Order: sequence, then structure tokens, then C-alpha cells
Amino acid sequence: MTEENYNYRTSQALLRNQFPGKGKLQIPIIPKFEAKPGDFDDLLLIGFDKTHLEDNNHLDRMVHFFLYDYRFERVWKNPDNDIEKLSRYRAVLSPDFSMYLEMAPVMQIYNVFRNRWCGAYWASKGIRVIPSVNWGDESTFDFCFQGIEKGSTVAVSTYMASESEHHKAQKEWFMAGYNEMLRQIEPERIICYNTPFPEMQGNIVYVDYDRNSWRYMNYERSLPKEDLDCYRIGGAIHKEYDIMEPYRIGKGGGSAYGGQWKPNPNKPNEVILQGPPNTIGRHYIPGKSGGYWVQVKYGSDGWAVKIRHETNHNPNQDHTDPHDHIIEYDPLHCPIYVKPQINYPIEQYPDGAPEFKLFNQTGVTKMVFYYNAEELRFKTISEFKRSIKDGGEIVIEWDGRSYGIFFNGTQFYMTSQDGSTVYFQTADELLEQHISDDRLRDIITQVTVLDRAL
Repeated sequence: MTEENYNYRTSQALLRNQFPGKGKLQIPIIPKFEAKPGDFDDLLLIGFDKTHLEDNNHLDRMVHFFLYDYRFERVWKNPDNDIEKLSRYRAVLSPDFSMYLEMAPVMQIYNVFRNRWCGAYWASKGIRVIPSVNWGDESTFDFCFQGIEKGSTVAVSTYMASESEHHKAQKEWFMAGYNEMLRQIEPERIICYNTPFPEMQGNIVYVDYDRNSWRYMNYERSLPKEDLDCYRIGGAIHKEYDIMEPYRIGKGGGSAYGGQWKPNPNKPNEVILQGPPNTIGRHYIPGKSGGYWVQVKYGSDGWAVKIRHETNHNPNQDHTDPHDHIIEYDPLHCPIYVKPQINYPIEQYPDGAPEFKLFNQTGVTKMVFYYNAEELRFKTISEFKRSIKDGGEIVIEWDGRSYGIFFNGTQFYMTSQDGSTVYFQTADELLEQHISDDRLRDIITQVTVLDRAL
């Protein structure tokens, strides 16, 4: 055996056996956190991806890893590289490697091991460590709490389990694991990143999600005034907060797909996706200067399967009046407009579009909505990109002119009210397009949205 082979076979990078734990799996044990006065008074956290050696403004925070795994895989692959940086902060939560319900069991065990090994390793280097706890379904309860001493301080996040604008809560999954954690670990205190559920028992240290986001963090006091509203990633200064899609903290547990999708009650094009089973609905969708009617076929489960738009989405030459959309749903039941739309040009349909029928129709529903510019407005660049990629048909107004933005399944394109059309290969390329004197990326959250299908 060569020296090189010997060194590889016996290296800790391969064996990871210097922290033997208890039981068959030998999950490393993270030493119990020794609290100091003031440790949990007005506690603030900082994401690992926002830490750096030059940071002198946030050293009183604890470092968290409630992030997508790719943002911190480095702490497992090269555990020594961040020791100096992490040691500067008040404490460090162990890395929250994902425990999605859909994961293979061996991957869930592996991620629990990595969580505890990194925590034990940092503790051996003098860093103050608090274990982050995560779980899958009940089948994980015999290993996902191992490596944590009874009476320890632990950290959890309710972010992905909580209800949001478009996703239902995953509270049942979360509370089952949380209550089992209380039983097995009997924690002295629980750091809860994001709002706790009312049913959560224990000595909870609530850490407000919004107050700990990068929007409230100033990294570079010496930056020019025009650059203060920014954040730093990997050494680069970014002003465009939505440059990553999605840039949302708080992944790692529950379903890999997130909570079940739900319609926003303030958005007509989402509300109309649900109706009485086996019916056809006819609904009026408002616009800034008028609107149009849609017909919706509801399947046996009450969800829309096909929608007819009685408009050509002016300005746009690629849609006939009317045109149809077939609707499909992702695993979370989030709607996706199947592309391209079904058109009925007069040369092929001289008698007009075929009748909108539904077998076993039992009734007709009708809803009329009112235009609400604020609800239609895109709040983030990511929201716009998701909408257009999923087949949204968007008409905006900027500087007194209207523009249609569409995706035909292969290309993104923008039409203006003079009839001109520009095509793009990607959504990011589309966002670089200028309308009037402004780049679309810079104004998409400010434009008036006249129409927004999906």
C-alpha cells in the first residue's frame, strides 16, 4: 500500500469516526450548550451565507443554517475552512441538512449524521454549538433525535411548516415531530426561528424571521450612499435581491415540494380555479380599463381542467378571441397552464370556436370580480418569473404604454401596443429588455399590471 493510499483510507475526511455516539448508528453527540447570561436576550440570528471574516457588525448573533443545503455543503466537505469565521460569532447552530419526507431513509440518516458530526467537530474546536433538530415522518423518530443530550438547548424552524400566501401549513407533520422531540430530548429551551405554533409547548425562545432577514443587515458601513441598500454574497455586492430564485430562507423539512398550494382569495385568476364539481363557470376578470369573460370547466374534484379566455389579450397577435388553456397541476396542486394555448383562427373555424362543453354538467357558476392593482402587482422578480414560466399571460402598463408578456412553451416574448414583438430564450434575457428608457428587471415590481392570468 502506498503512503498516499494509506493516508486516504485513514483520513477523517473519509472515516469521520472520531466522535463515537451511542447505539447501532453511532451518531456523534453534540455537547450540551453552556448558556451565559444574556445569550438569549433579544436573540438575533445570521444565515451562514451572510457570515464573513470582515464582519464586525453582527458578531453578537448566532449563525443558523436554515438555508438550502447547497449554500453550506462546504462545511461538511471542508470542515476546517470556516472554523476561524464561525468562532467569531456568539454561537453556531449545527447545519440543518434536509430531512424531506420524500427522501430515501438512508439519506435522512446520513443528513442527521452530518448535522451532528459538524456540530461535534466545531465544539471540539472551541465553538459554542446548539444542535438544530429536524425530522421526517414517524419512521425517522428512532434516529433523528440521536446525538443530542437530554436537557440540551435545541433549535427548530417553523418557516416551511407555516402557511403562506400560496401554501397551506404542514403543521400536522411538524407538531408530530416536535412533540416527539420534547419527549426524547426534554430540551431546556427551544430556539424557534419563525412564529411558533400555538400548540408548541416548552421554554421557547422566539426569533422573528423578518427581523433577522438580510434586509435589516448592513454589511458595509463604508459603502457609498447609493450602495447601502444592498447585500453581500460570496464577496460580491448585490442590489437585486431577487437575483436568485427563490431566495427564501427556511427549507429542509416536511415535503420537498412544500405545503399544498392554495388560491389567493384576492386574485381572480386563482379563485376561479375552484368551483362545483362537474360544472362550467363563467366569470368576469377585471382589468384597469374593462376586462373579459372566462369560461371554466371543473372536473370531478372541483378543480379547473380547462379555461377559455374570451379575449385576445391585446396587445398580442398570437391569441385568438376566444382561446383555451388546459390546466395541469404539480405535486402540490399548484396550477400550470399547459402550453401553447389552443387558438381558433377564423380560416379554420369559420363558424367560431367549438362549444365549451362538459360531460355530466350539473350546473353553472358565475363570479364577477373587481380590479385591484395592488393585488395584481408583482412583489418580487421571482414571482414574475414563476408566473411567466408557468404559462401566465401578462399585460402591463408603463410610461403610458401597454405591453403583453407571454411564453409559448419554447420562447418568451413581449408585444407592444404598436404590434411589434421581441422574442427571448430565457426569462432573465426577457428581464434585460428595455421598455421606454427602463430595464424590465428594474421596474417589474413597479409597473401597473392590467391583466395577469396565473
